[in-house]
Amino acid sequence: MTAEKTKPLSLLIVDDHEIVRIGLRTVLNLVSGMHVAGECATGVEAVREAVRLKPDIVLLDIRLSDRSGVEVCRDILAECPDTRVLFLTSYADDETILSAVVSGAQGYVLKDASTSILIEALRTIGTGQSLLDPKVTTQALSILRARYSGDPKTKPYSLSPQEERVLKLVADGKTNKEIAVVMGLSDKTVKNYLANVYDKLHVTRRSQATAVYLRSSK
Repeated sequence: MTAEKTKPLSLLIVDDHEIVRIGLRTVLNLVSGMHVAGECATGVEAVREAVRLKPDIVLLDIRLSDRSGVEVCRDILAECPDTRVLFLTSYADDETILSAVVSGAQGYVLKDASTSILIEALRTIGTGQSLLDPKVTTQALSILRARYSGDPKTKPYSLSPQEERVLKLVADGKTNKEIAVVMGLSDKTVKNYLANVYDKLHVTRRSQATAVYLRSSK
């Protein structure tokens, strides 16, 4: 008896440059386990096609001719909560990175990244994880620290000691597996703690939890 074939990741490409869309479609359709379900050039089309196609991942340029990619990302996630968004862009300025981090997108990759990095990013996001291009990770954390640094007398949340430790490790960039090793816990227990942290902080992403932690830390 043969194993059931895994369903390929369905992708929607959104970029206002036709040559970029053609290149991405050509490359990604050759990758095992991936399928380009559609493509479009504007933010309005992106939201409409995301609702129609319900892709696993939207590969989205952060600056489009008609709308901000950040706004488009938020609209797509509001309409299609099971869809994930990966920003693929040539912009790495502070404001763009910060906007992308807090928009709810699961990934951010620069257009000068290699094909292998993009494919790995898509596969990572396809498993439900998040990813920042290595070139902007340090920059993004520095921006968040600078923007949200302060010395509040009280924290805007109340976590148990274990939850607080999990949050700190998340802010340090640790994965769930790494946190499990550091704390001597199972992966499932770490996930449960993290779910509690998200609920108490009223966030849904690791990047958002990190922002809250950095804002409230001395």
